[in-house]
Amino acid sequence: MLLPTIAAGRIATSRLTVNCLQIEGRSGEPVVFVHGNVSSSLFWRQAMLELPSHYRPIALDLRGFGDTDPLPVDATRGLRDYSDDLSALIEALDLGRVHLVGWSLGGGVVLQQLRDHAQRLRSATLVNPVSPYGFGGTHGIDGRLNSPDGAGSGGGAANPEFVRLLAAGDTGGESPLSPRAVFDACYVNAPVEPADAYVASMLTTRIGDDHYPGDSRTSEVWPGLAPGDRGVLNCLAPTHFRIDDLELAEARPPVLWLRGSADVIVSDTSLFDLAHLGALGAVPGWPGAEHCPAQPMIAQTRAVLARYAAAGGPVREAVIEGAGHSVHIERPKEFLTELLRVLHEATPETPAG
Repeated sequence: MLLPTIAAGRIATSRLTVNCLQIEGRSGEPVVFVHGNVSSSLFWRQAMLELPSHYRPIALDLRGFGDTDPLPVDATRGLRDYSDDLSALIEALDLGRVHLVGWSLGGGVVLQQLRDHAQRLRSATLVNPVSPYGFGGTHGIDGRLNSPDGAGSGGGAANPEFVRLLAAGDTGGESPLSPRAVFDACYVNAPVEPADAYVASMLTTRIGDDHYPGDSRTSEVWPGLAPGDRGVLNCLAPTHFRIDDLELAEARPPVLWLRGSADVIVSDTSLFDLAHLGALGAVPGWPGAEHCPAQPMIAQTRAVLARYAAAGGPVREAVIEGAGHSVHIERPKEFLTELLRVLHEATPETPAG
């Protein structure tokens, strides 16, 4: 038992054994929470507790995070390893149609579910989601590749010192690249508690070529690295993950796109995008905006969701001013207000497109 009303349990599915947080004895419409990269289900504890009692909140650990089986990630499938794991959990728990809530990487998993299994969704909430064109290596609202090999994205884009400290289980804040320092500076835009618990959650991340950050290849194009075929960051590479036809989904459940205005991770000027860092002079040799522009992540998401809306899917964009990458833990009241609004708007009879 992690908290007085929240219990963790490992659920055997057709694909792997998944660790989940659930509120004991709770029934009602299922709301499934999907966490982001370098984190776990523990990031959803507060949201689960504050959800009204007629909803059944469930938060899972993705493979390679928390206490779920650390099976390798086949990045050539984009986010489908994670999405198929989620499908298997929904089936194992016999949940029927669900509300999905995904943050960051988890937002991409929800986008993949929406594209492939929209009939199963009552609603989809995207919290500071990764762009539908992945992370790094693209330009324009249509996600055009900066280079055919996806240079500038994938496993090699991770800072090796952050990876080293993460693998070492570092809990201090002495280094600006320690997990705690990255949490304080990038995950949130204002101090939150309990910070120790969130850092501990980050440290459950499995490290290596099959997990975080993944493998990489050399490239003749700046910055000299291209995505590999294994691990977390490669499944977000634009050569492997692209949701550019969401409007063709088999149904049109309502979508809430919720983001913080001060997010420095998912942004049109992301501090984790090597092209933007090159423009700032932080990565040497940047060839200029003509050859390697920064990725307009927000504009790309807005364009894809606009096409979904034009096809009949209800979409609402909500911006929490001053919030950073983790709206649900930084501004829980605003997060809950926006989430409950889309849960209330959704109906079990959401028509097919």
